Amino acid sequence: MTTWHWVRHGPTHEKTLVGWRDVPADLSDIEQIARLSAHLPDDALVVSSDLIRAIATADVLAHQTRNRLPHEPGFRELDFGIWDGLHAKDVSEQHPELSRAYWTTPGDVAPPNGESWNQAARRINTAVDRLNAAHPDAHIIAVAHFGAILTQVQRALDVGPKDAMAHKIDNLSATEIHFGKDGWHVARINHAP
Repeated sequence: MTTWHWVRHGPTHEKTLVGWRDVPADLSDIEQIARLSAHLPDDALVVSSDLIRAIATADVLAHQTRNRLPHEPGFRELDFGIWDGLHAKDVSEQHPELSRAYWTTPGDVAPPNGESWNQAARRINTAVDRLNAAHPDAHIIAVAHFGAILTQVQRALDVGPKDAMAHKIDNLSATEIHFGKDGWHVARINHAP
């Protein structure tokens, strides 16, 4: 059985949509990071999205007994296209019907020059499947993003995108998902150690 410990990167303090835009994480809360690190298994692989906020968070969680894998572009956040960097209010004013559909009926709806939920899920699932095959029976600490983590919650719970998006994923939280012979199983979502 492979155990995935999905960690959402540290906060960015951005007040706009942040998808593939590369913004840094605030990792100043060393007590919270220490609690999170203590909660995670020592004998684990550490992998992150290739965006700086995830890389920096993974770097502070890596230590001598955790092996760091190369950055995984497949674990990037949802691609918000031209909406990246805009406030949600501006998006809803500029694209009222499209933005409403994107958030209320996620699936095949995509922002202009961005990707739909289903496209993102396929991208992330492909990366997860590759790592499952390469590291069976491992503990994997995957530092990623809100959307990326929720695609795996969706997969493990076998629910639709809207039901998956109803879950909260806080910065520096851990979501534990198992993959084995019997398929996917969610152990906990949005755990704040």
